[in-house]
Amino acid sequence: MSEGDAASRVGYALEPKKVHSFIQPSLLHYAKQNGIDLIQIDLTTPLSQQGPFHCIIHKLNTQNWKKQLQEFSTQHPKTVIIDPPELINRLHNRLTMLESVTHLHLSIENENFIVEVPKQVVVKEPKSFDLGAIEELGLRFPVIAKPLEANSTVDSHNLFLVFDFDGVKSLNNPMMLQEFTNHGGVVFKIYVAGKHFNCVKRKSLCDISEENMKTVKGSVPFSQVSNLSAQNYEEGVDGDAVDMAEMPPQSLIAELASGLRERLGLNLFNVDVIRDGKNPRRYLVIDINYFPGYAKLPSFEPFFTDFLLDVVQQTKTD
Repeated sequence: MSEGDAASRVGYALEPKKVHSFIQPSLLHYAKQNGIDLIQIDLTTPLSQQGPFHCIIHKLNTQNWKKQLQEFSTQHPKTVIIDPPELINRLHNRLTMLESVTHLHLSIENENFIVEVPKQVVVKEPKSFDLGAIEELGLRFPVIAKPLEANSTVDSHNLFLVFDFDGVKSLNNPMMLQEFTNHGGVVFKIYVAGKHFNCVKRKSLCDISEENMKTVKGSVPFSQVSNLSAQNYEEGVDGDAVDMAEMPPQSLIAELASGLRERLGLNLFNVDVIRDGKNPRRYLVIDINYFPGYAKLPSFEPFFTDFLLDVVQQTKTD
């Protein structure tokens, strides 16, 4: 940034916890050094009284915020909103979250790979659920039970590993039952920020043997899966196993990032992908999260700042 150039103003509207984890001094400094002023939007003051902004990034889900954002956008059409709330809403419901994956068509370069969504079924009332709905889809236990709403609340993260029909009936809220596939205990997280992407490996649920699938009963919260005895559940995945896991091909990562960005119409999200333990060419997209924890990425400051620079540069050329 040359002397005399005015910094581009990027407003951010985030919950306090998100501000603490994401808006770190290192990000503020790096962005400032590269011509971006990150400015916290005061949620106690009408948005119409704040600004000007070249761009607004946000992760709030209240009707009041959405209304203010719409009014501000009408008054200031040149301000880029990252991202439109109506498009973000697709990711707040696990029924619609993964729809975009089913419309992806891989290029010739990646035609030897399979990218799918796990088999899923919605359970609106677990206690009166009909087992036939599972059998019709060809689902078999164990399954992952995820709250239907994926809106970043504490409840939306209450996931369960369910081993039988009684386990389903023990659940309380509307849930999505998702096929569980042994995947070596490793999940690949693809972080997307506009045209920029990065994939990292993380520890996931460990594999379950055929024998243990038959002996473990009921449902177990994810937070307690690691506490199950080794007699009933496979030993956990250690850090070395995660380190040794082979990454998906870069061409496939790039295509998933760009393809889903186009299908979703969103700039800020991450994609959780697992590799089928029985077929290394088959990948399953199990979750898509809006505005994830970018600070967990190595060198997240340039990664995110480069995205913001792309956005504000576009506003100056339009």
